[in-house]
Amino acid sequence: MDKIIIEGGATRLEGEVIIEGAKNAVLPLLAATILPSEGKTILRNVPILSDVFTMNNVVRGLNIPVTFNQEANEIVVDASGDILDEAPYEYVSQMRASIVVLGPILARNGHAKVSMPGGCTIGSRPIDLHLKGLEAMGAEIKQSNGDITASATRLKGATIYMDFPSVGATQNLMMAATLAEGTTTIENAAREPEIVDLAQLLNKMGAIVKGAGTETLIIKGVTELHGVEHDVVQDRIEAGTFMVAAAMTSGDVLVKDAVWEHNRPLISKLKEMGVEVTEEAEGIRVKSDTSKLKPVTVKTLPHPGFPTDMQAQFTALMAVVKGESTMIETVFENRFQHLEEMRRMGLHSEVLRDTAIIHGGHDLQGAPVMSTDLRASAALILSGMVAKGKTTVTKLSHLDRGYYQFHEKLAKLGAKIERISED
Repeated sequence: MDKIIIEGGATRLEGEVIIEGAKNAVLPLLAATILPSEGKTILRNVPILSDVFTMNNVVRGLNIPVTFNQEANEIVVDASGDILDEAPYEYVSQMRASIVVLGPILARNGHAKVSMPGGCTIGSRPIDLHLKGLEAMGAEIKQSNGDITASATRLKGATIYMDFPSVGATQNLMMAATLAEGTTTIENAAREPEIVDLAQLLNKMGAIVKGAGTETLIIKGVTELHGVEHDVVQDRIEAGTFMVAAAMTSGDVLVKDAVWEHNRPLISKLKEMGVEVTEEAEGIRVKSDTSKLKPVTVKTLPHPGFPTDMQAQFTALMAVVKGESTMIETVFENRFQHLEEMRRMGLHSEVLRDTAIIHGGHDLQGAPVMSTDLRASAALILSGMVAKGKTTVTKLSHLDRGYYQFHEKLAKLGAKIERISED
């Protein structure tokens, strides 16, 4: 088992950092590679993450050849042959995002069997919206013994209103609708950049998807799709994590290839706090002086609101800003678990239901801490960089789901950090 050790204190991050393709984009893109009945699909700018390996195995389990050239960050998928209709439990159970294969398998085969997803501790993430949407399109859904079975000779276009703009449900229903008979309208759809990236891939394949990035998606069904080549969009959450890292260390960092528009909610709050954020030709530059930063109030919301995936990292920044900051989490109910670990480092905070009050400006002390989820791991590592003394972060399996060579990138910016194997 690996652990990360950080020598904290007066570390100031400086330099340039390159970010990877988006984890939250590539997983549904891989699910979409199930749809084409002719040709190969080539995905480029693919991040080397454990979640990507898991999703590759989910797709392989459907009798679909998948090759991952890690040196080229490229995945080739050939779904042109006959595919199976049952996703392998061994891999689906490891990752909640794997539920997005349900729609593509059903649309392609007329029948799909997928285990109830697992792999996350930050909230319940019910899949009711996925199933209700498929039922509206004519699918017969059965749940038994931990499995979801869906059947439909051919899905029918429908108007679907989602009670909540779920990213996963929007992606699942988009993909299912591409091969449905007629036109499907998804109202109150998710608007994240990853939705737009998926729509671009589907349209390249021959689908007709309009409205991506707005609250209303219109998908006109076609009879077949074909393989294409596609570059995965840059990871706005990884970019945001390094932007916060620069801000909380009084740093000066250029986050290369970061997209300003995708990070606008975070940038707005950083500027409100007093961080200098500028758009440059190569990306986004962040400069900061923590002694001059002001406390703020942040509320997580679906895009274009402040992303829940940046909540943990931003609370770490709040901890170094003098005064009382407030973080309101509206998306996932269990996403303050990292604060319990940060209290071991001397964090002054209190949590009441969906609201965390951070009393910032107090010295943090290095301590042994354990990751509780993906973004919490990053928050604990960032906290370790500003804490006095040594911090050890364990349970890095969470970190590896969403960050590639995280410690190496921080080290190149000046952090005193190393990753070692306890074996």
